[in-house]
Amino acid sequence: MANGDPSRTEVLRGTLDLMVLQTMVLLGPSHGYAIAARLEQVSGGALVLNMGTLYPGLMRLEQRGLVRAEWGTTENNRRARFYAITDAGRRHLAAEKRSLDRMVSIIGALFEQPA
Repeated sequence: MANGDPSRTEVLRGTLDLMVLQTMVLLGPSHGYAIAARLEQVSGGALVLNMGTLYPGLMRLEQRGLVRAEWGTTENNRRARFYAITDAGRRHLAAEKRSLDRMVSIIGALFEQPA
């Protein structure tokens, strides 16, 4: 994640799952490296995930039934697990997006208050 580099952004607790699920919605079934690369690309390099962070998250999502995994072949002809969001994952993502939007709104309102 941040690795002490001030140009990197630390992932807020609980948001990694949402970012991974949203990435699967946008990309379709993807392997872990592609998911990490997309998150790094979208963040302009501010968010860099190491596989020791990403893969336990993917396993947790799979155990919760929010993603499913199947073995496949990457564009580089390597065998990898491809993860796809499930219907339960889509419902979970929608609910969590609503919750996150409410929290962002509350935080925004607090910071707009005069001191």
